[in-house]
Amino acid sequence: MSTPEERIVELGLELPEVARPLAAYVPTARTGSLVYTAGQLPVVKGELPVTGKVGAEVTPEQAAEQARICALNAIAALKAEVGDLSRIVRIVKVVGFVASTPDFTGQPLVLNGASDLLGEVFGEAGVHARSAVGVAVLPKDAPVEVEVIAEVS
Repeated sequence: MSTPEERIVELGLELPEVARPLAAYVPTARTGSLVYTAGQLPVVKGELPVTGKVGAEVTPEQAAEQARICALNAIAALKAEVGDLSRIVRIVKVVGFVASTPDFTGQPLVLNGASDLLGEVFGEAGVHARSAVGVAVLPKDAPVEVEVIAEVS
């Protein structure tokens, strides 16, 4: 079986540089065997490719792709913390926030973008618990934000 890094390449993806924090926090925090990522926005080369609310300016399909980018950014932060992604025993939990209109109720489907990527990269170790929360607004008017908790060896 291939490594998570090899699967990322097989998927035609490249790990980005870890995004610099927007305020007074760090990209990851480790306690014991758990690594928590800060909330990851769908930043690509320093820019948000899509902004606005899901259900208004952003379609659910666009938002799911943005959630996938958030997950890739979270994987990059995890790699920066642990060095080798093969050290990740399990993705324990994913929390996703979707900036959406009051009548939009498809937050879980949007977050499948992140969950699916984690499964593709980590296989069975990528199966996780998850929360999908609708919110009024996110930093920089991002449509989605994702945080990950991973167990490492």
